[in-house]
Amino acid sequence: MDLVVSAVAQVLSFVLTAYMWIVIISALITWVNPDPYNPIVRFLRGVTEPVFYKVRQLLPFLNVGGFDLSPIVIILVIQVLKIVVVGNLLRLAYSMGGGSPMM
Repeated sequence: MDLVVSAVAQVLSFVLTAYMWIVIISALITWVNPDPYNPIVRFLRGVTEPVFYKVRQLLPFLNVGGFDLSPIVIILVIQVLKIVVVGNLLRLAYSMGGGSPMM
């Protein structure tokens, strides 16, 4: 059972890291004028805009001087989730199996 919990923690860590990079790339791509019909741009916007929109609704003061700071908040939340959730899952796996955590 400890291997299952450890595997879940590692997969969750990978998914959170991948989404963090998607957020970073999506934020960087707004600095240029990308083709809105490009499939990569559409994918990035489709995956990140709902989360950006929710953060902008909850924290409307994140638009400072025309700069949208919602990607920074999302990256911080991802990092907190990695530390708290993934860390606790790995500690749980460690306590269940008596071995060392794999991350």
